[in-house]
Amino acid sequence: MNGATPAARDWLTPLELLGLGMVWGSSFLFMRIAVPDFGPYALVEMRLLLGALVLVPFLWRARAQFPARRWLWLAPIGLVNSALPFVLFAWAAERAPAAIGAICNAMTVLFAALIGFLFFGEKIGPRRAFALLVGFSGVVVLATAKVSGLAIGAAVVAGTVAALLYGLGANLVRRHMHGLPPAAAAAATLGCASLWMLPMAVSHWPRQPVPLGSWASAVALGILCTGLAFLVFYRLIGRVGPSRAATVTYLIPLFGALFAWLFLGEPVTVQMLVAGGLILGSVAVSQR
Repeated sequence: MNGATPAARDWLTPLELLGLGMVWGSSFLFMRIAVPDFGPYALVEMRLLLGALVLVPFLWRARAQFPARRWLWLAPIGLVNSALPFVLFAWAAERAPAAIGAICNAMTVLFAALIGFLFFGEKIGPRRAFALLVGFSGVVVLATAKVSGLAIGAAVVAGTVAALLYGLGANLVRRHMHGLPPAAAAAATLGCASLWMLPMAVSHWPRQPVPLGSWASAVALGILCTGLAFLVFYRLIGRVGPSRAATVTYLIPLFGALFAWLFLGEPVTVQMLVAGGLILGSVAVSQR
């Protein structure tokens, strides 16, 4: 697709961004449906394993580019960038509406900039520093909110830490996976993450029969929202660059809240709208 004509790119890129935003937004819906029956560990293991299997052909084709020394970084990156944040988002999905995790996910862009500044010598600038403050104020607003009379602060903290880990993972990927085919590298990190999660998944595997709807949600989460979504995202990065591809961040909370409202009847409160506006606005400012 890198050779697509400018006219094709003009209509294809917005469609792919829209589709990717819908898919990643729906991941919070699928987690919300499946996690009560699977629990976070078993659900995340299925997500990682299915996502890795979708991408394994790319890893096999590029296996010569993955010597043993590469795996010294691939394994911890899989833990930081996939296993831990997936578990935290699944844990949050047990305790709060799907939109909460989707809104917290938008903080990833800001955390990536902050970690790059604190630990990797990247410049942050006054505009991005201001954006960070605004984004964190949105997290505070969200953490103090109540939905249907229930406090959601713990779920917000879990989602925010997950976004922080994504931000750290983005910096590690940029520095230690440079030059590797993206889809193959994703298969490797997802596979490593599934091995990290395997003991917890086995020890916490559900003892009661899991309903068909939860199985379907878990399969969709792994194949569609992880494996196939990664392919589309990396193709977008190759065609339009990482900054434009990252604009999908703005769509994920919108579709996450919309799908949760449509299919689960979950409310969207004023505080959630205010927090989402602050976080997404801060991301927009930081990305300009």
